[in-house]
Order: sequence, then structure tokens, then C-alpha cells
Amino acid sequence: MSHLSAYNYVAIISMLVMTLLILVQTRGASLGSGIGNGGEVNTERRGTDKTIYQMTIIVAVIFAASLLAGIVVA
Repeated sequence: MSHLSAYNYVAIISMLVMTLLILVQTRGASLGSGIGNGGEVNTERRGTDKTIYQMTIIVAVIFAASLLAGIVVA
């Protein structure tokens, strides 16, 4: 397995995990939030919502780093 294929595997896995984490987030998911006011007044993420948000950021950084590393190595 070459370095390039390892970066590709990391990018694919992180992309799938990031997609799942984004879909799991429920903030502002009501039907009216896309049109106008969602009716929610959340000023701070708490509990599992905050953890999922932070995990999404970490996975996004891993995804971007694996893509850049794959480009640099290639």
C-alpha cells in the first residue's frame, strides 16, 4: 500500500464520518428554519450537541489535512 492510497482511505473514511456527524446535528432542523425564523433561541451548544459539533470540526480538519497531504506527496 503506497502513501497515496493510505491518504485516500483516510480521506474517504473521514468524509463518511463527517457526513454522518453533520446529519446527526439537530440544531435548527425545524421546517420553518429554512424559510425564516425557526422559533429556537439557542445561544450556546451544550452536552452532546457540543461534543458532536467539536467532533465534526476535528474530522473536517483530518479530512482537509489528508487531502492536502495526498496532493503534496503526489
